[in-house]
Amino acid sequence: MSRMSRAGSDNSFSGRLGFSNRINPEVVLDDVDDWNTPARMSPTLGELLKRFGDSTRVDGGEVIQAHRVIEMNDACGGIPPRSVPFVLSFNNLTYSVKIPQKMKIPMCFRRKNKLGAVDDMGSETTRSSNTKTLLNNISGEARDGEILAVLGASGSGKSTLIDALANRIAKGSLKGTVTLNGEILHSKLQKVISAYVMQDDLLFPMLTVEETLMFSAEFRLPRSLSKSKKAARVQALIDQLGLRNAAKTVIGDEGHRGVSGGERRRVSIGTDIIHDPIILFLDEPTSGLDSTSAYMVVKVLQRIAQSGSIVMMSIHQPSYRILGLLDRVIFLSRGQTVFNGSPSTLPHFFEEFGNPIPENENRTEFALDFIRELEVSPSGTKALVEFNKTWISTNKKQRSCSSSDPVYSNLSLKDAISASISKGKLVSGAPNNDPNLTSTMETFANPHWVEIAVLSKRSMLNSKRMPELFGIRMGAVMVTGFILATVFWHLDNTPRGLQERLGFFAFAMSTTYYTCAEALPVFLQEKYIFMRETAYNAYRRSSYVLSRSIVDIPALIFLSASFAVITFWSVGLAGGANGFLFFFLIILASFWAGSSFVTFLSSVVSHVMLGYTVVVAVLAYFLLFSGFFMNRDRMPPYWLWFHYISLIKYPFEAVLQNEFADPNKCFIRGAQIFDTTPLKGVPEELKVKLLESLSNTLGIKLSTESCVTTGLDILKDQGITQLSKWNCLWITVAWGVFFRILFYFCLLIGSKNKRK
Repeated sequence: MSRMSRAGSDNSFSGRLGFSNRINPEVVLDDVDDWNTPARMSPTLGELLKRFGDSTRVDGGEVIQAHRVIEMNDACGGIPPRSVPFVLSFNNLTYSVKIPQKMKIPMCFRRKNKLGAVDDMGSETTRSSNTKTLLNNISGEARDGEILAVLGASGSGKSTLIDALANRIAKGSLKGTVTLNGEILHSKLQKVISAYVMQDDLLFPMLTVEETLMFSAEFRLPRSLSKSKKAARVQALIDQLGLRNAAKTVIGDEGHRGVSGGERRRVSIGTDIIHDPIILFLDEPTSGLDSTSAYMVVKVLQRIAQSGSIVMMSIHQPSYRILGLLDRVIFLSRGQTVFNGSPSTLPHFFEEFGNPIPENENRTEFALDFIRELEVSPSGTKALVEFNKTWISTNKKQRSCSSSDPVYSNLSLKDAISASISKGKLVSGAPNNDPNLTSTMETFANPHWVEIAVLSKRSMLNSKRMPELFGIRMGAVMVTGFILATVFWHLDNTPRGLQERLGFFAFAMSTTYYTCAEALPVFLQEKYIFMRETAYNAYRRSSYVLSRSIVDIPALIFLSASFAVITFWSVGLAGGANGFLFFFLIILASFWAGSSFVTFLSSVVSHVMLGYTVVVAVLAYFLLFSGFFMNRDRMPPYWLWFHYISLIKYPFEAVLQNEFADPNKCFIRGAQIFDTTPLKGVPEELKVKLLESLSNTLGIKLSTESCVTTGLDILKDQGITQLSKWNCLWITVAWGVFFRILFYFCLLIGSKNKRK
């Protein structure tokens, strides 16, 4: 590949590391493709940043990058070249999955063909094996400084192999060994020293490129590293990824214009390499990109590999230019290896097999087309698989000689990682003087409170730039409150007013829960971002749960205050200032419990529409058993348990006690007892005579001013005698805490993101 010396371009060393644009001519490097020579082995990004030091200063809250020329003689000569090689080896990886068998149709229900014979479709599936082998004895190795690409047609096992190496297959399901420098690579250690980039770009849409990478640095890099150094690392990574022109642009989504597809993919890669991992796995990073964007992405991966990382990726069909950037390739066919070696040896391999690659034809396209032809042939790819084994064994001696490294045999994995950390790599890892490296490497980069603060800041910033989400909830609450205020305007203390108050409380309490259903898509949108970030110890799951709770509370307070202010005095509720304060608190507790319930449900369901269906149905059941439609003592015993788990029961009873707890307040006087009976329309004189008759019969004097029913009588009639209003408030709050705990355990169990 031609050598290019373009000072100030994205591919130049100065452009990638974001130092001064005024580069000494002696400093300018040639294109990165020339870094493969051992004499010019590049230092890690961490090493250069370590020498770069704290070169930024804060001026009025703004981080300003200092101009400083880095002499390459100093960078490559003053710092010793990378002397600790890493080799990831995998041997005999085998992975099978169970296939659910089709139910055999009875003879009388089987379909008949045109000749009248019974069609026995599906019987072969029933008799055949119920397992399918996705990986079949796959072996190979990947080295730091190189890119290993896994190729094959759809269904060949590319992504499965990457998942197997990235520890994304459940323990016990995968057979074989994965070692790093000859030692078994344990799951907890691998989470710290490696990173995995999913095929989909999972990013917050309203954050800029710079903000996205900065938040990743806050998660991945330790608190001991100053903010200015973290910012310097982000700026260096932006230039390394070629994202300088898009640094201030939001990521964007379907409704908001943002960066291009290729830039978005490079940002996804950047979020996972901010801590300079030793191993980087990528699942089809060029999928959905045009040829130019795909080439730029792989070019970035080449720079990452040459900084001292092992890069492994699956790729569907690389172009000729991309093939020139790959160091090793593995071709798979139905879970078996049909080629494993350098792309430059492909012509020799197929020539020896008897099918030479024509001149001026893309090697990978020829290989994939030829493998696909063999797959549909009667004999399949068995001959090519066996030839690959023979070809590898024939060239094994030459390959082992070229890959031998004396340092590899003299250093343990622990010492190799320690040496790598001491040179600036793995900034989020343990310090190089830690006597117990393994235990320290298993921890997170930051304490709980730092994770909670960063998560909360990111969530609030993203929400702030999408005000329509909160605006919809606020609008729904205010419209509902306005309708209730106008429908139940200034209720009186008559029997009819009493029934209307009960109806208002039942509808108001249930409405607080129904409006919380609008928060259902929030976690469903963040779910896969959360899974990607927690899979490799970016932060704790408990920190995420706590930050979500903290971020939700201010919005819930605002919604509760708005609803209480609109309805309390308009409806004419009792209690004055103290009554309003408790009404606000119980509304807030209801919003809290409802939001927690919906948040928990979002971790269980997988689709928004399914979630809405479940929320509406469950809340309807809660309202039915709340005690409004039927008192507790009238419910069937076998449904009584549902009454006590109803989320609406406790706030409903609380507001009733807040309204009717005054024993001196009367709601039915004298002749008003007839207002709910057919005697309502009789003359007043007759009602007085009826009261006198009742007085003589009961032995109690009843007049038109006598109080027949007080607030306490209403509470007894509603069966509200077990709990005080404050106990109902605390139980409602406890329900919210309970669902947040359930949310945490669902995340703990359901976010393993591993194949079975």
